[in-house]
Amino acid sequence: MAASAGGARAEDTARPFLAYLASWTEVKTDDPEATRLARLPGYITHVALGFTRPDLAYDGNLDLSRTGLLFPFSGQVLKGAIATLHQRHPTVRVLVSVGGWGHFGWDARNFEALARLVKDLGADGVDLDYETPDSGCTRTPDGRVACADDARAIAVLADLRRVLPRPYVVSVAGWSVGAYGEGTFATAEPRYGPYVGMMLAVLRSPQARGIDLVSIMAYDAGPTFRPEQAFRAYRHLWKGPLALGIPVMPSESGGPRFTVERTARQFLEVLGDPQGGAMLYAIGLEPPGPPGPDNPDYRSLALTICVSLGLKDCAAPMP
Repeated sequence: MAASAGGARAEDTARPFLAYLASWTEVKTDDPEATRLARLPGYITHVALGFTRPDLAYDGNLDLSRTGLLFPFSGQVLKGAIATLHQRHPTVRVLVSVGGWGHFGWDARNFEALARLVKDLGADGVDLDYETPDSGCTRTPDGRVACADDARAIAVLADLRRVLPRPYVVSVAGWSVGAYGEGTFATAEPRYGPYVGMMLAVLRSPQARGIDLVSIMAYDAGPTFRPEQAFRAYRHLWKGPLALGIPVMPSESGGPRFTVERTARQFLEVLGDPQGGAMLYAIGLEPPGPPGPDNPDYRSLALTICVSLGLKDCAAPMP
């Protein structure tokens, strides 16, 4: 399996910590400084605002009503919150996340409107969360993986980078089993399903040079899935910053709960990689039941990740 050249720039080689912010959970306010976004700690390197639709409509004037974002405040407040966060923590990159489960309008994608939204908000780029109901991945007789969605997924990435050239940031969220299916990882569990290998063609393509960060949605893949193995599989393909994902909510597919102890242990694999880091999904989500070490909320998980990765200022409060 050929490894692609990573698209990371020299200044982006520190350990990444990307945290999604669930827009529908934000504080209802007219004061940008009171938003959860504006009060995030500086140990987060990227915050991804979830989620805009690929086929969003945005005509300007910070009107978010047809974008897919569900913030309980205006676009003017969101822009002010981003500016406040940048003022407090100049190195934090704010990304508008496009896609996510249920937002499947990729053939009608309107990335020109997305680029206008990013620029009007004063954001730093886009997080591409390319998901489809079925990527149609199968193994060919010669042991390769081919997916019905390969050409479209590559075109989506190319179109996004075309409208937002560097220095705008493009991060990509990878499916849990997206780097499985071939070579050393041909028999990695779970072995079967329409998403096994869905990221192989994208990360091998020349368009992958336009990616600045890859995060792995290393959860909701069933009890046989091993996140540390997924990290190794993605690293085989991608040589830039790579973030291992941790969920706040319990698994919907029978996988183990990410307790505080298990989360800390999970990053032992990452610590051996100088560009290894973390992704948290998501700030604002609250697990069922009272929070504790065996049922951590996003604040506990963020602190655990910060300490486990040896980041600075981990005592800074998470709103």
